[in-house]
Amino acid sequence: MVLETPWQPRFRALPPLALYVHIPWCVRKCPYCDFNSHEARAGSGLPELEYVDALVRDLEGLLPAVWGRPVTSLFIGGGTPSLFSPQSIDRLLSEIRARVVLDPEAEITMEANPGTVEAARFRGYRDAGVNRLSIGVQSLNDALLEKLGRIHDAAEARRAIDAALSHFDNVNIDLMYGLPGQSLAQAREEMSIAAGLGASHVSAYQLSIEPNTVFFRRRPELPPHDVCADMQVEVEQVLVQAGYEHYETSAFARAGRRSRHNVNYWEFGDYLGIGAGAHGKISFPDRVTRHARARQPREYMERAATGASITEETAITPRELPFEFMLNALRLVEGFDPGLFQARTGLALAVAEAALKRAEARGLIERSAVRIRPTELGGRFLNDLLELFLPPRRA
Repeated sequence: MVLETPWQPRFRALPPLALYVHIPWCVRKCPYCDFNSHEARAGSGLPELEYVDALVRDLEGLLPAVWGRPVTSLFIGGGTPSLFSPQSIDRLLSEIRARVVLDPEAEITMEANPGTVEAARFRGYRDAGVNRLSIGVQSLNDALLEKLGRIHDAAEARRAIDAALSHFDNVNIDLMYGLPGQSLAQAREEMSIAAGLGASHVSAYQLSIEPNTVFFRRRPELPPHDVCADMQVEVEQVLVQAGYEHYETSAFARAGRRSRHNVNYWEFGDYLGIGAGAHGKISFPDRVTRHARARQPREYMERAATGASITEETAITPRELPFEFMLNALRLVEGFDPGLFQARTGLALAVAEAALKRAEARGLIERSAVRIRPTELGGRFLNDLLELFLPPRRA
């Protein structure tokens, strides 16, 4: 007889399931970017047909693990997915619908970068079935855009936003602060301008310097840490005063316009990841697994053609699950219902009780019978809060 322990995951019902599709090409790699993106070779064109074929084969390989489970949201990210033609996106979405149970009300997001050629395609993406557009603006200041290595200027960004809003009623814009040479006044002004552009959602991130980027090798001079902290406060105040709801560390939404796809990540839902370098997470009745693909587009397409898209598949150990859950859920300003922990990890909340007590004693969380949420202090020092949930190191 095998006795169950508190560390054996058991799911009463599997989490919601989303789908992420990665299109890895971009016009030019930005110096701060650590995403799996690859510059498109000038004059050679993109292998759109071959790549969509690979995505379809990749998805088909995952179907036995999720058969019959509905897909609640779909996100096409990159890279710059809007380099693909509307016809390719239409075919991709049609092939996906033919293979999974896609919720009729599913949120279907696609990333795009400002540019007159891409903006002219927005109607085609809408006709293909995309119903939410996410535009990588990053800044509305020409001098700062140049320092970031962006290929558009502020006027082009505004035109792209206007074009998107003429075809979509759900538009996100990505912006960053803490940029090289940026002042607190500039950050405040940019967010004030952004708040008036009409987007239903704003994602506002502090620029971070990541390994394997140009900025890591040739680090620019960034604003001091305390100035960046002041920028974060200003950004939040400006957007909230403009009517946006601050619902996640870096996410602000008009009423009813939270990103459903990202909320599924933050609530530790499941997601399939297809495309070069894509990652995914799938829960089973007694375990949680992750899968990953080759990062290089050519290798990915070659592997997909032979039915071997997955390069790595691992189980998240039960003792890692509390940290993995908190890493996501504690980014939510409202926190989470305590029952969500067991629903998403298959474990009783008691396994995280010691860490929760430590976090509460340090004033980093507050909790009740119906809610566990980060305090304002916990939100400001999120990394310190999350470290409390790391599994103990083995000797």
